Amino acid sequence: MLPSQTVSLTIPRNWVDLYETIWKPDYFPKWATGLSQSSLVQEGIYWKANGPEGVVKIRFTDHNAFGVMDHYVDTGFGKEVYVPMRIVANQEGADVLITVFRQPLVSEEKFAQDIAWIKRDLQTLYTLLTT
Repeated sequence: MLPSQTVSLTIPRNWVDLYETIWKPDYFPKWATGLSQSSLVQEGIYWKANGPEGVVKIRFTDHNAFGVMDHYVDTGFGKEVYVPMRIVANQEGADVLITVFRQPLVSEEKFAQDIAWIKRDLQTLYTLLTT
């Protein structure tokens, strides 16, 4: 079992509206700098991006009625990293939840940096959607 941490942020938008706005892979570069620092290019079931540590391939969960936005990141080392993501109703608003699994050989310090990065990305998403 891998250690994990779930990061969440409440956004004052209806959960369905929020999900429908952000579920498409080409929306991720607007806020998810950990995945892409430029636009995504679709190649079959994968999307290629220039991530902070080089080219990555990302596979996204299909559009669905449940607010599931899981994605799988392949950094080129032959193993996909699973990143669960959910949009959950919170009365009139919504919570965005992202779970990060600490991968083998990743230090506590690097894991903490990854969590901080996701918190910044979620804050960017909040600003993008509320201003």
